[in-house]
Amino acid sequence: MTEHRSGSEPQKRESLADPEVAARHAEYWRRNIRYMGMLLSIWFVVSYVFGILLAEPLNAVRLPGTGFPLGFWFAQQGSIYVFVVLIFVYVRLMNGLDREFDVSEGEGA
Repeated sequence: MTEHRSGSEPQKRESLADPEVAARHAEYWRRNIRYMGMLLSIWFVVSYVFGILLAEPLNAVRLPGTGFPLGFWFAQQGSIYVFVVLIFVYVRLMNGLDREFDVSEGEGA
């Protein structure tokens, strides 16, 4: 059975029954889960720890030019900004991982 990846170039479909393919598949997902765990941990720290647990001590610091307390800012806006940045970081990490494991969707997709 063949799979068309780019243009009219047929390629052989890899089988997970092959131990080498299964090992590459497992490594790909192991690294994907590691990336997600790291990024979600960062988001948890910023949104829950900074925005809730440490809000009072952080409120002693004011954001320059705005006068808003830092703990309030993390709870209201900071965690959202960090989440958006983490989405872009995840996209870059996964694009690199896809290229490394040759499962990239290509430039046209």
